[in-house]
Amino acid sequence: MFARLLDGQGFTFETYPVVDGHFPPSVEAAEGWLITGSKHGVYEDHPWIAPLETFLRDAYAADRPIVGICFGHQILAQALGGTVEKFVGGWSVGVTEYDLVSGAPAERIIAWHQDQVIVPPAEARVLASSDFCPYAMLAYGTKALTYQPHPEFSPAFMTDLLAVRRSILPPAIAEAAVTSLALPLTSSRAAAQIASFFKTRQIH
Repeated sequence: MFARLLDGQGFTFETYPVVDGHFPPSVEAAEGWLITGSKHGVYEDHPWIAPLETFLRDAYAADRPIVGICFGHQILAQALGGTVEKFVGGWSVGVTEYDLVSGAPAERIIAWHQDQVIVPPAEARVLASSDFCPYAMLAYGTKALTYQPHPEFSPAFMTDLLAVRRSILPPAIAEAAVTSLALPLTSSRAAAQIASFFKTRQIH
């Protein structure tokens, strides 16, 4: 999905399934790191969580650019001293609008999460938020850029995901998510920002 999202930008990809214990040999093994979503919570007791946090702190210290999406957004925040929790307000599912601090037109991206960053790390700067998710998009100087929602999700994929996992959602949330998929997305703007960040370290 990320190769498709960033298609045409000149990137090549190698995947490391850290959930299965397969980690890169070093932070220097790639020019940048993209941490994807996951069905797991960053606060859960899995043997790969702590090594992933260590890897991210090392990559951050080595000034290797990092992009995090959903779980990736959360695990970097936790690794750098922030707090992530299962949000007491419940789920955010479907096409969601996020207000940009810059005053640019709002982003409209598909979300699927219950966990979220509750307290961001000290060095994080908020780029976008919603009433439900105040830390929806964070920048860490020129070192990292992270999103709580999923710019890589398409309406077709989300339709299939809802069909498979609808039973875990409150019925009203699921219905609203289905309805929201008719709204236009700005995922291409997010893709352009991610590509620009990896290439130039610029965050617009």
